[in-house]
Amino acid sequence: MREYTGFYIDGQWVAPAGLKSFDVENPATETVCGTITLGSAEDVDRAVGAARRAFAGWSASSRADRLELLQAIGAEYQRRSADLADAVREEIGAPPALAAGAQVQLGMGHLVTAINALKDFSFEQRRGDTLVVREPIGVCGLITPWNWPLNQIAVKVYPALATGCTMVLKPSEVAPLSAYIFTEIMDAAGVPAGVYNMVNGDGPGVGVALSRHPDVDMVSFTGSTRAGVAVAENAAPTVKRVTQELGGKSPNIVLDDDAFADSVAAGVTAMMLNSGQSCNAPSRMLVPNSRMDEAVAIARSVAEGVKVGDPDDPTAIGPVASAAQFAKVQDLIEAGIAEGATVAAGGAGRPAGLDAGYFVRPTVFGHVTNQMTVAREEIFGPVLCILGYDDLDQAVEIANDTDYGLAGYVSGADLDAARGIARRIRAGWVAINHAFDLNAPFGGYKRSGNGREWADAGFHEYLETKSTLGYGSAGVG
Repeated sequence: MREYTGFYIDGQWVAPAGLKSFDVENPATETVCGTITLGSAEDVDRAVGAARRAFAGWSASSRADRLELLQAIGAEYQRRSADLADAVREEIGAPPALAAGAQVQLGMGHLVTAINALKDFSFEQRRGDTLVVREPIGVCGLITPWNWPLNQIAVKVYPALATGCTMVLKPSEVAPLSAYIFTEIMDAAGVPAGVYNMVNGDGPGVGVALSRHPDVDMVSFTGSTRAGVAVAENAAPTVKRVTQELGGKSPNIVLDDDAFADSVAAGVTAMMLNSGQSCNAPSRMLVPNSRMDEAVAIARSVAEGVKVGDPDDPTAIGPVASAAQFAKVQDLIEAGIAEGATVAAGGAGRPAGLDAGYFVRPTVFGHVTNQMTVAREEIFGPVLCILGYDDLDQAVEIANDTDYGLAGYVSGADLDAARGIARRIRAGWVAINHAFDLNAPFGGYKRSGNGREWADAGFHEYLETKSTLGYGSAGVG
C-alpha cells in the first residue's frame, strides 16, 4: 500500500501542518490502496509563499530556459511512465490498457504540444509606437479532478511553466497517487524551488483556501459546475482570474446517410471510454425518428459487447471512481426508468459476476426526450441516451437545448452536411466523426465554463497584456 504523507513546497518534501489522514480506495476492488494527508489553509499559505518568492526569478527566465525544463520533464515522464500507469490503475481502477495508454500518454502528448507552442509563441508585438507584451500572470492555483488525473494536471502545469508562472497544484484527493509521482518527476527534472508546489487536500480544506488566497493571481479549475461556481465565488473578493472547465451533456447528431450504422456504433464506443467519466462524453445521441428502432438495436448490440472489469481485455472498461459516484449513476439510471425511457441495454445494478467494485452496467436508453432527467443532467458513467429528431433543424435545436456547451459531435458520411451542422452547435469543441486533435483549443460555452486549454490556446489564460505607449517614438522634441 502506498503512503504519501508529505507535500512538495519550495523544492522539498515537507511535513504537513496537520495530521488528518485520508484513505485512497481502489474502486475496482473496494480496498484501500494508499493513504495521504489532507492539507489545510496553513499548508496552502506556505506553498503560495514559496510560489510568490520564486515568481520574480522564473517570470524573468528565457524561452530557452523554459524549453530546456519542459524537455527535461518529458525525459523523466517517459522514464516513469510505467509507475504512472500503475498509480492510475490503482487510484481510479482503470484497466491496464487504458492506464498505460490514454491516461498516461495524454500527459505526454500535452507536453509535446506545449513545447511546440512555446517555440513559436509571440510574447510581444509592435503596433506602431506601442509595444504590446504578454507577461506571466503570477502565482496560479491549479485544482484538478479525478477522472483523467494526468491529462488535467498536464494541461495546467505545462502552460503555466511555459509562460513563466509559478503554481500550487491541488490534485483530487480521490486520485492523488499519480500526482505524487508527477511531482517526483518535476523534482527530478530540476524545476526551480518554489516554481511548482503540490498540496493535497479536499475542497473545503485546500480548494477554498487556494481560491481565496490574496497572493494567488489566477485559479484554473476543472470539475463539476457546482464546484466551479463555488471556486468563482471564493475568488471574487480578490478579483483574481478564474478559468473553468466544467460539466457537459454533449450531443452527437447522427446524420441519416449510408454511414448510419457505423456512426451509431462509434458513438456508443466513444461514450463508454473511461467508463463514461469524461466531461466531453457524447452522452446524448440524436438520430432520425424514422430510424430510432434501428439505432437502438445497433446500440444494444455494441453495449452488450462491452466487457467490464476484465484486466486482460484491452477493450474492457473499469469501474466508476467511487462509491459516491456509483450511487449517483444508479440513481440517475433509476430516474431514466421511472420517467419512461426504454432500457435497451444494461440498467441498474452491477454487471453479472462482479460483486465487488463500483462497476456499472453499460447502459443505453432509447426513446429519450430532452426533458428527461437523464438528458438534462451529467451522469458521468457508461450511460447513453438516444433521442429522436424529425429534421436537422430540430436536431440542432435539441442539441443546443442544454445548460452545457462543452462539446458536440456530428457523425456521418456527408462531410459538407457535417460541417454545416458543426457550425450551428453551441459548444466550444465540436468533433466530426469523433476526430481528435491535441492542438485544438478545449473549453466550453454556457455552464461548461470559460477559458480554453490545450496547446497555445492554454497559454493565454496564464498571461496578462501590457501596452507600453510611446515605446517606438523618438521622444519629446
